[in-house]
Amino acid sequence: MNNYKHILLAVDFSEHGKQVSAKAKQLAEQNQARLSLVHVVENLPITDAAYGPIPFDVDLTQEWMDASQKHLTDLGAQLGVPEQQQWLEMGSAKLEIVRVADENGVDLIVVGSHGRHGLALLLGSTANGVLHHAKCDVLAVRLKDD
Repeated sequence: MNNYKHILLAVDFSEHGKQVSAKAKQLAEQNQARLSLVHVVENLPITDAAYGPIPFDVDLTQEWMDASQKHLTDLGAQLGVPEQQQWLEMGSAKLEIVRVADENGVDLIVVGSHGRHGLALLLGSTANGVLHHAKCDVLAVRLKDD
């Protein structure tokens, strides 16, 4: 088996994400691979039955993006990932993660997975979406739900 050369860690800034970050860092060190980060802000419209979708206020979206960028930069500093290997995207998490991986020659994507069951499983998850759309290996690190 070949060693991985470029690992992309999909981050969500949750408490559980620390164990996913640690696993990605460990894999990067073991494989002497480059580690990159991606965070996706999902642009979800607020819906009101009487009026239909109501888009987020532009200022609110910018504040969300700014806060996400700060978290991403801080995590990058903790993991030793340079800014040019950190991506902040907006859109569908599974599609943006896969796109960033494709465009940057990533050979392993590391994501967290809660291992949902029932209705949550039927609705899908980011990890499941990435797994089914990625052209490279995907490692879903099992997260323990409280």
